[in-house]
Amino acid sequence: MNSKVKSDNRTILAHVAALWLACGLIASNAVASDARSESVKFADLKLSSQAGVETLYERIHAAAKRVCEQPAGELGAVRSCVRKAESEAIGKVNLPLLTAFYEKKTGNQPPTIIASR
Repeated sequence: MNSKVKSDNRTILAHVAALWLACGLIASNAVASDARSESVKFADLKLSSQAGVETLYERIHAAAKRVCEQPAGELGAVRSCVRKAESEAIGKVNLPLLTAFYEKKTGNQPPTIIASR
């Protein structure tokens, strides 16, 4: 009789452990897929000037760092996130002077935006 009770207890314990593991995986996936965003305002900038373009880039870069920062994040993952966020934002702004500045500063190209109907 004791072996049956021990077996039942182990089965229940295994189910509880599996449930906790599943909850942890679901929670971590929800956090990982929770895309953060931040708006960058630039109506006050003169974007036909180099100074205006540099200021806009600095605002985009600062916003990307805030969006990508993680309390105990891996530095490489944060840097990758910042590069991706910057690139996407600069691609969306679609301003040739900003794109040229970004390419010169980072050596990266933002994604090309293709219009469709």
